[in-house]
Amino acid sequence: MNTPNAKGWLADFLILSAIWGSSFLFMRLASAELGALPTAALRVTIAALFLLPLLLAKGHGPTLRQHWKPIFFVGLLNSGIPFVLYSFAVLHISTGLSSILNATVPLFGALVAWAWLGDKPTVSRSVGLAIGFGGVVLLAGGQASFKPNASGIAPAWAVLACLAATTCYALSASFTKKHIPSLPPLVTATGSQLGASLALAVPALWFRPEHLPSATALWSLITVGVLCTGVAYILYFKLIENAGPARALTVTFLVPVFAIAYGVLLLGESVTAWMVACGAVILVGTALSSGLVKLPGRWTGKSRT
Repeated sequence: MNTPNAKGWLADFLILSAIWGSSFLFMRLASAELGALPTAALRVTIAALFLLPLLLAKGHGPTLRQHWKPIFFVGLLNSGIPFVLYSFAVLHISTGLSSILNATVPLFGALVAWAWLGDKPTVSRSVGLAIGFGGVVLLAGGQASFKPNASGIAPAWAVLACLAATTCYALSASFTKKHIPSLPPLVTATGSQLGASLALAVPALWFRPEHLPSATALWSLITVGVLCTGVAYILYFKLIENAGPARALTVTFLVPVFAIAYGVLLLGESVTAWMVACGAVILVGTALSSGLVKLPGRWTGKSRT
């Protein structure tokens, strides 16, 4: 990779990390007034409206019509349900903690791929799974109180919501690999947001807020829909094309850094040494379990020739 391409990859990497890190902040601001379900529903609807013209301009409409059923289902599993769960979680635990738990997506992805697709992990990846889940237990254990906090909801429910969301992401990845053929990324991205929009429309109307939201909530909603979902998808696919899927996946590791920074600076959230330490353990386990980092040969019983 030459120097200009390397610089472009690093720029896209940092921008995407900063954008996705901010999604937790904007979800908090929107959900506080709109509620979790309407926030998630409007987020995917705004993203779909942003991506659909791009899809049609590229001439991918027939492709989406041909494969709409599995793509729409992936939208519910990969966007609709997780966005509801995170919109709920950020109201009851810090955005920083939510983002650290979100960083376990590759960890759960490796476990689901093993159980569902028979993708048996190597020794190095198995060690990573053990380390990563150990970090999750330690981190979640510190927040596992079922005693309601100031929000009226026990933090443990928010932690479980985040872990359920990461499980949905993992299931979606394996379902996509097994049931959806290789399609242009824009087709899957747009179709998934359309599917999620349709799935959440009726529940969101049922739980709609009684009062009009403030300008802050509305702008947060527009930003999380257009920037953190629509634009982020485009940047992510560009990153995959320029740097490869393995490097693109490492964006997960930097997202919590930005999310924690936004939470501290703009929401006045606190970060504990225990949270940072457990987050580091989780990231190490995730790096190993996803194959991005491998143990030396002497740990795996393989020669180093």
